[in-house]
Amino acid sequence: MVTFHAMITRRQLLQTSGQGFGALAFHSLAAAETTHRSQVVPPKAKRVVQLFMAGAASHIDLFDYKPALIKHHGEDADFGEQVEAFQNGLGPWKKPVWDFKPYGQSGKMLSDAVAPLGACADDMAFVHSMVGKTGVHSQGTLLQATGFNLPGFPGAGCWVSYALGSISDNLPTFVVLPDHRGFASNGPKNWDSAFLPSQHAGTIIYPGAETPIADLFPHKAGRYISAKSDREGFALLEKLNRRHLTMHETDSRLESRIQSYELAAKMQLAAPEALDISKESDAMKAMYGIQEHRKVWPTEINAEEEADYMGRKCLAARRLLERGVRFVQIWSGNDNGFPRRNWDSHEDVERDHGPLAWGMAKAVSALILDLKQRGLLDETIILCTTEFGRMPSTQGGKGRDHNPYVFTNWLCGGGIQGGVTVGESDQWGYKPLDRSNPTTCYDIHATMMHLLGIDHTQLTFRHNGIDRRLTDVHGQVIKGLIT
Repeated sequence: MVTFHAMITRRQLLQTSGQGFGALAFHSLAAAETTHRSQVVPPKAKRVVQLFMAGAASHIDLFDYKPALIKHHGEDADFGEQVEAFQNGLGPWKKPVWDFKPYGQSGKMLSDAVAPLGACADDMAFVHSMVGKTGVHSQGTLLQATGFNLPGFPGAGCWVSYALGSISDNLPTFVVLPDHRGFASNGPKNWDSAFLPSQHAGTIIYPGAETPIADLFPHKAGRYISAKSDREGFALLEKLNRRHLTMHETDSRLESRIQSYELAAKMQLAAPEALDISKESDAMKAMYGIQEHRKVWPTEINAEEEADYMGRKCLAARRLLERGVRFVQIWSGNDNGFPRRNWDSHEDVERDHGPLAWGMAKAVSALILDLKQRGLLDETIILCTTEFGRMPSTQGGKGRDHNPYVFTNWLCGGGIQGGVTVGESDQWGYKPLDRSNPTTCYDIHATMMHLLGIDHTQLTFRHNGIDRRLTDVHGQVIKGLIT
């Protein structure tokens, strides 16, 4: 194992000489640094898991029960207004693909497609009045992930990292577990640090892959690299860093680079242990839906496959959380592929949503119950979102078009009041029931920050003359969600 005394000494030099990022000459940046670290309310949570169903999960087929659609199934859809559809999804009313049943003491109605979540119904809070700004996947995804529907803004996990810093010295603050088949819309732009210091960007990890973290260890072809040459290489980097600093005294990227090297060295020991699920019991792996002896999955997507993939990510998330990772983002669904490997069910909701939904529910319910039994759920916020919903009318008979006008988020843990619903959609699941009071991602993000002990209006970063924040100029804490 290589030691990094040179790099640590470099960082100490920056701190003692007043030229590190924390002591830059720009007064506005220094002020922002002071402001964003002050916690204004007692925190109820320490960490966050954000689940993102990429492609637009159908609220009315999974979480938002609409008896009117069952009663009027097949009738001409009358929205009461001119509707702009994304494609051509304005056919007749379409009832939920699956039956709904009540769960828990709260009696929450959930679809058979997400039945495993029924065991957690009394821990979950649902928001059925979410609205977006667009029916375009890339913009809708960015809005939910970063608070803006244009690229160039930090992900929510970046803001949490910037505000609160790291719990662990040996693992990243913000970890991203993408879909194993590829990125969702926008790819790394969803978790990029943008104008925040680059050490706050998400670190991508692929649990179960041969190389879970890219470039953490030397490539197999680099057998000629010895411990001595490794040390000499870092000594050279140290020399170059010193030279760079003399020419660019106010460039914060050097500090971020130094921190990245330091963290990489520590992760060489910590990350493999954190991601090693072999020591977990067979019962624990089965609870998450993990197939111990993984077979070659068939071409057609199936529920066991999805449960295995999501289960590995959720179990890895639990192991990372208990070792000090503050923000874990788990993605389900990628940006392309047929048959659908995402939630964008234009052609056939049952075919696409069925395996994805059951696999997600199996794995996520295990994560909730596992965190709960370990005493970690009370200090961990779990947020499940998607870029927008789907229409209550049919598209091509079996599918549904995009619906940016209303969709569902659910939350649990970390100060969230379980067994409640805050905000409803109308009888069709087309728009919020109270159109004058919709819920936005700004409200969700403001509530998340509040539970972490942060006033979202004070968490700012000066960029191009503007005090930017995750919630832009919007956002209200949703009091009905908080215990």
